[in-house]
Amino acid sequence: MDTGELLDDHDAVGLADLVRRREVSPAELLDAVSWRIEERDPTLRAFVATRVEAARAEAAGELPDGPLRGVPFAVKDLGCDVAGMVSSQGSRLFADAVAARDGALTTRYRRAGLVVVGKTNSPEFGKNASTEPLLHGPSYNPWRTTHSTGGSSGGSAAAVAGGMLPAAHANDGGGSIRIPAACCGLFGLKPSRGRVPDDQGLSALAYPLSIAHAVTRTVRDSAALLDVVAGPLPGDPYAALPAPAAGSFLAALDAAPTRLRVGFATANVDGIAAHPAAVRAVERTAALLAELGHRVEEAAPVWDGPATGQALGQVMSAATHAQIEDRLAELGRELREDDIEPFTRVIHERTAAMRGADLSRALQTVVRIGREVAPFFESYDVWLSPTLGVPVPELGVLDTSDPASMYAHAAKMTWFTSVFNVTGLPSASVPAGFDEAGLPVAIQLTGRLGAEAQLLRMAAQLEEAAPWPRQATWPPPVG
Repeated sequence: MDTGELLDDHDAVGLADLVRRREVSPAELLDAVSWRIEERDPTLRAFVATRVEAARAEAAGELPDGPLRGVPFAVKDLGCDVAGMVSSQGSRLFADAVAARDGALTTRYRRAGLVVVGKTNSPEFGKNASTEPLLHGPSYNPWRTTHSTGGSSGGSAAAVAGGMLPAAHANDGGGSIRIPAACCGLFGLKPSRGRVPDDQGLSALAYPLSIAHAVTRTVRDSAALLDVVAGPLPGDPYAALPAPAAGSFLAALDAAPTRLRVGFATANVDGIAAHPAAVRAVERTAALLAELGHRVEEAAPVWDGPATGQALGQVMSAATHAQIEDRLAELGRELREDDIEPFTRVIHERTAAMRGADLSRALQTVVRIGREVAPFFESYDVWLSPTLGVPVPELGVLDTSDPASMYAHAAKMTWFTSVFNVTGLPSASVPAGFDEAGLPVAIQLTGRLGAEAQLLRMAAQLEEAAPWPRQATWPPPVG
């Protein structure tokens, strides 16, 4: 059996089924993935570290008999530890930090039988919607290497869209699953607040906004991986959400579709239209959903856009500020000029001047925005919008060495994504074709709290009715 073709023709669920039927072994899959990484990662720079030999030993041994037994998997180098591997957070300050133990999510991935092959690239502390850290250098988009993979889960998206493996861990604090999925032509679900535990267990301020999951080629892989990681840790600050009525997210895909109420919009909350290819993608999707039997009409939730961005920035920056200060205390020294990137330094210094009352008001704003958006989902089951308001940017547009440029360009990347980190609602980026330049375009589906199964079913309907390429062609164009 050609194991290279296996990676092209099967998703993670399909590969696990082949392993279960003994048509391919975990060791053979690992060999195929390691060859792909060796062949393609020098071009795409998706990985910052690999553990191929350790993974090969695991694949040849007694793996747990979980639902994804033997499937190779990658973990983002931010917010998810793998014992013995770098945990740099994309920052020179953490360049030599090595995890002493697996994080909670890695433990769950291993229990499911996944074989971790490496850590993927991330911008410094996830503070960029493009994956271009000074520590590791940029990741390159498999559809066109002059362009961004998005961020902050851009390394994971490059690895999956580049055909190196079927799925990879990602996390999302303002769009960091959905934006790379959109840039790289993948499916990316941000789960509801409380659905997946905070891996490190200590980010009490960031945790209400950021949540982990994955980027995948297929909807069913996302459902299967959500089954693996869903559920609280003892003592988690947010109540566990109920499991889907079907018993699992994967099983929920087999439920008969129901007629849903869908509102759609092509402009952001301030009335600024998304780029034309995104507008066309939303309009095509709205028409397709109507053909599939859903009730579709133009409508959008309303929220305070500036307050949303300010609250998100303050809460997330406070957690990063503490992380930097704790690292310096661990090293027993002051912050040096080359420890962090210029944009991160601006954030760090501004956060140092933040008062406790400011942070309290930001957290109150998080609650207020949630209450502003929630009434929309009493009238509609799903909101359809673009994922990105702008085309996939070229590398260098979002340059953390130039804070002024970051402030000029970064907010446009999160027009449609960040509000759902503030509200905690589930939201998914779904591939929806390509623009005139041949770069991916995506739409976003958002539902009420706990409605991941509903979003996954709708995304699966779209996947069946308008299939998307599972990965970029190889080798990628460069211009």
